[in-house]
Amino acid sequence: MSRSIGAATRVYALLGDPVAHSRSPDLMNAAFAEHGIDAVYVALRCAEADVPTLVRTIAHAGGGGNITVPHKARARTAIDRPSEAVVRTGACNTFWAKDGLVHGDNTDVEGIHVATSALIGSARGIRVLLLGAGGAARAAAWAMVEAGAARVDILNRTPHRAAQLVHGLGTARLRVAHQIGSADLLINATTLGLRPHDRLPIREQLLPHFGAVLDLVYHPDETPLVRAAREAGVPAMDGTLMLLAQGAAAYRCWTGREAPLETMRAALGVDRSDALGGRAAAGVERD
Repeated sequence: MSRSIGAATRVYALLGDPVAHSRSPDLMNAAFAEHGIDAVYVALRCAEADVPTLVRTIAHAGGGGNITVPHKARARTAIDRPSEAVVRTGACNTFWAKDGLVHGDNTDVEGIHVATSALIGSARGIRVLLLGAGGAARAAAWAMVEAGAARVDILNRTPHRAAQLVHGLGTARLRVAHQIGSADLLINATTLGLRPHDRLPIREQLLPHFGAVLDLVYHPDETPLVRAAREAGVPAMDGTLMLLAQGAAAYRCWTGREAPLETMRAALGVDRSDALGGRAAAGVERD
């Protein structure tokens, strides 16, 4: 259904590079239309140096938006009122203005809580291997600490970045990994899988060493990592549910209203069972 866009229309934007693959405009424009909000959500590819200016300009113009790879840490520098999740992770993925100040949150943390709960149930006491050390990895690491994971090993191609993440979050439950071992949960927070010809972030032969796999990358079908994990008999889920959950949390930040989840699920082209984790694997029980 077409909508008119005029001078009073508020602009919300996804800032990142790349952004052409993103389903966030589908998600958010469907939500705005459902609630009759005069707003439009667009994806803007931008350089890291431009992020602070864009964040503050869009927010003070009455809109807001999201930040995606690789700009989440840089976006933090533009925020006047960061949430606890932003302070803890040093990364911001959601912004808006209120009372003349730019507010920021990291709704990826909530999205990861929802996705891991759907995939494995409780994360209390589990061991996690986290691949990556960027903004998404920061959110994943903190979400696992909040959920009570016993240990989170962080493996990154540049170990000093993994060490910075561990130091920044300041808990003994996080450690830098120098090789791949077994774990209850593997989380891919790298961008591998985003492009058509990317290699897997981990060798297929190692996948049976994990109890479950969560790939924060999402595809209309399934990501190569999720496909490989399922073929190895390992329960696996891509980032679709995380996208939905973090988007719903961002929508609450912007509008103060609960997000229309059924409408947003439909915009992503997934049914209720998919959005609740039904694609993870047969034999994994859910409510």
